[in-house]
Amino acid sequence: MSGKTVTRAQLGQAVYQEVGLSRNESAELLESVLAEMSSALARGETVKISSFGSFSVRQKGQRIGRNPKTGEEVPILPRKVLVFRPSQVLKSRINERMRPVVPPQE
Repeated sequence: MSGKTVTRAQLGQAVYQEVGLSRNESAELLESVLAEMSSALARGETVKISSFGSFSVRQKGQRIGRNPKTGEEVPILPRKVLVFRPSQVLKSRINERMRPVVPPQE
């Protein structure tokens, strides 16, 4: 893993370069898209982005966990978790970079 992180500022810059809006308009557009996605997920809706993937909220039940330091059993309360499922298109793009380049046979 390279350890690189894409930031909001970098995404806003990409929108600025690709769409041609001003930097402020690009940042506002990005913020509004992220806010709408967050609101939809908070309402329990699924957010699907074509050729990228889908985000959804899943309910996890209560279970018994264990403190790794002491070995003590601790109840883990029910909670909601965010789940991302990549599309087949995204999986293919990621895996293309993983394939070694094989020189043609003569």
